[in-house]
Amino acid sequence: MWSLSKQEKRSCSHGQAAMHLRLALASEYQKDSPRPACYASSPSTADNFDRLPDSLLETIFSKIADIRTLGRCCAVSKRFSLLAPQTDNVVVKVDCVISAEESNLNVKQRGILMHLFWMFCAIIFKPFQILQNLLSSKKEPVDVSHHSPVEVLNNFRAIQNLRIELPGGELGTEEGVLLKWKADFGSTLENCVILGASSLVKHESEQSSFSDRKGGHPEGKLDNEMEVREVAEVASVDSQNDNSCIPESFYTDGSLKLRVFWTISSLIAASARHYLLQRIIADHPTLENLVLTDADGQGTLCMEAAQLQRFREEPLTASASANRTEVPDLNMRLWYAPYLDLPGGIRLKGATLVAIKRQGSSGPDRGEFFTSAFEEPYRTAASILIRRRTYVLEMNSF
Repeated sequence: MWSLSKQEKRSCSHGQAAMHLRLALASEYQKDSPRPACYASSPSTADNFDRLPDSLLETIFSKIADIRTLGRCCAVSKRFSLLAPQTDNVVVKVDCVISAEESNLNVKQRGILMHLFWMFCAIIFKPFQILQNLLSSKKEPVDVSHHSPVEVLNNFRAIQNLRIELPGGELGTEEGVLLKWKADFGSTLENCVILGASSLVKHESEQSSFSDRKGGHPEGKLDNEMEVREVAEVASVDSQNDNSCIPESFYTDGSLKLRVFWTISSLIAASARHYLLQRIIADHPTLENLVLTDADGQGTLCMEAAQLQRFREEPLTASASANRTEVPDLNMRLWYAPYLDLPGGIRLKGATLVAIKRQGSSGPDRGEFFTSAFEEPYRTAASILIRRRTYVLEMNSF
């Protein structure tokens, strides 16, 4: 039991005595209240985190998301090691890649898992040259000592939202060339949008050019929303004036061939990423949203809950010549502009937008997917291009 000495009673005011009383009661309550063994701590080493409910800690871990930080949290305490792997939101950043030439270990020691990891590393780290080698010849994969994303995610069994970020895009492009793509998959490719330009130039002096054409602005500056709206209006007028026709030189100077190469390369990169997600999707039945992107922002693969379910239920058709998913027969629409002026003084030369949809798809037209696939200012570019004349193409499976 708690008590106050006579000397303490005499020396303390009524307010101080009340404070001592509250502290004593709190101490007695903590002493008598049973707690789980994994949460127990001595009074001298009491941790304020122990007072937080599990649901709040799980929310905190979900906000952290980064797999490395969550791994470190697991080493803090038994309680953290139980709760951190229950997070439903995880981000994996792949930044350590070992090429085939840098390792002499035997793949048989760790089996198919490291085979997949080697393929994962080779595709994401080296540019398109390695991807071409993988497609054209079969080399014996080599094991590495680092952990694959499959292994890293092994202890996380409640993931609903997963984002994997590669260190760079697969497609090597020349300096100043713009190439971005976004694709969504089920058991095969469903939709893909590609934005490319033969050159991207940023002119500081161009930032006020749109307001000059529209009568000027008192301060020479516009906020982002006004500028985007003005660019779209000017582009609409320009497209009506030139009838949005593709110039004859587009077919004779190699521009069309370059766009075809961009399209095929982007589809190969997307299908290779899709193929390598098989084990992760199989191991995590709780997944509802999966994004596989890269630090360069070149390409993004998306899969939502219904698409993930189709991936699990329908057999995946692999390409006969490479470790990637077979690309089905496709319907394509192409829009082209000799140049586009975008917010921020950005000018695209030979801007091209390609919208791709699987033939025979019964789903609705994903117009919103095509126009909102990219961040600004490239979203504005897609919105402008899609208003121009449409050219319809088809592509056979490969």
